[in-house]
Amino acid sequence: MIAFFNLCKTNALMINKKNTYIDLFAGCGGLSLGLNRSGWKGLFAIEKSPHAFETLEYNLTKKIQHFNWPKWLPQQAHDINAVIKKYSENLEKLRGKVTLIAGGPPCQGFSIAGQRNEKDERNALIDSYIEFVSLVKPKLIFFENVKGFTMEFKDNQEKGRKYSQIVTDKLTKEGYNVFGQLINFGNYGIPQKRTRFILVGIRNDIKNSSVEKAKSFFNLIESNKFSFLAEREISVNPTIEDALSDLVSGKTSVETPDRRGFKSCNYKKISSNYQRYVRGGIENSEIPNSHSFAKHSQKVIERLSYVQSVSTECKNISEKLKQKIGLSTQVLVPLQAKAQAPTVTSHPDDMIHYCEPRILTVRECARLQSFPDSFIFKGKYTTGGKLRKTEVPRYTQVGNAIPPLFGEQAGLILKQLI
Repeated sequence: MIAFFNLCKTNALMINKKNTYIDLFAGCGGLSLGLNRSGWKGLFAIEKSPHAFETLEYNLTKKIQHFNWPKWLPQQAHDINAVIKKYSENLEKLRGKVTLIAGGPPCQGFSIAGQRNEKDERNALIDSYIEFVSLVKPKLIFFENVKGFTMEFKDNQEKGRKYSQIVTDKLTKEGYNVFGQLINFGNYGIPQKRTRFILVGIRNDIKNSSVEKAKSFFNLIESNKFSFLAEREISVNPTIEDALSDLVSGKTSVETPDRRGFKSCNYKKISSNYQRYVRGGIENSEIPNSHSFAKHSQKVIERLSYVQSVSTECKNISEKLKQKIGLSTQVLVPLQAKAQAPTVTSHPDDMIHYCEPRILTVRECARLQSFPDSFIFKGKYTTGGKLRKTEVPRYTQVGNAIPPLFGEQAGLILKQLI
């Protein structure tokens, strides 16, 4: 009886000491979902967009009560600078209570897929991130950004700056041992070639803290992925077909439940372990969430069909072919069944389905990002014009996210570091 009591007491202490984190620039919650699945407990998340926050709140607060939200911070969308300005004293009181700060500032100013503008005002959010870390002083830092974050800006042909080095230097001054490198998520069970800059920091007063310790994260996550994915029966490099073949429209369609006037379809038979994993017990009779097909004109369908018929590579089509079909867009990638997808972005028109003449649905993009089908997206499906600067619809939420499957693997290794 005494032994049983001691065991219960030990388990209670372990629960009370559960590793905690704050998710900055959290988006719709891809990273938080991964951290939840790897045993972390969220305190709160900072996300400016009400649309993205609605999705995060629904899936991670209302459905599973993942966040232990503090009473002093309203549970709503927040700008990080407003939080720092109004709640700096509350943030300082969290010192010693937060294991990890995770996330990374918006990437548009750094992205090589965009216009890559050093003067983009969103780049200044790097300083906000550093200030937040300085106030809270977590034990660990997990920072993610685009590949372009490691590249120099060039202004008037003069050598520019690598923001990755700027962040490294600033975090070092804040008392952290840090190390960063590029990782292709497509080598971690995700059917998408998505290379991102990952930086890990350990506060230098933590036992055995060192740059080598931070560097070990990358060795550990690489060696651990094989057993992690084997347990889930997922391939290290799943293909587009592995991810999407049970979502083809086929000959039958149904009304999209939350998008009037649009069509969806029911699930088809599971044909890969990846599909079995992301469906997670969902019934075949259900209509996949956010699986609404675009309304293409006959002219567009013929154009996309032609591109599919002459393409054998999963990459942007040539300028010559674009001119031939009268296409003005910069990027159009005809997906190939046995390949991995290119980086999923916020622009749904960038990719053609691998076997049907249409763009991908939100759910198909989410599959390429490793979101489980039980994860429900909220808000508009898409937007355009000037609203692109202010609204974060479903396609954008998916394109901006950190794949949950990678977040889960990262969460397991981050716990090992301390």
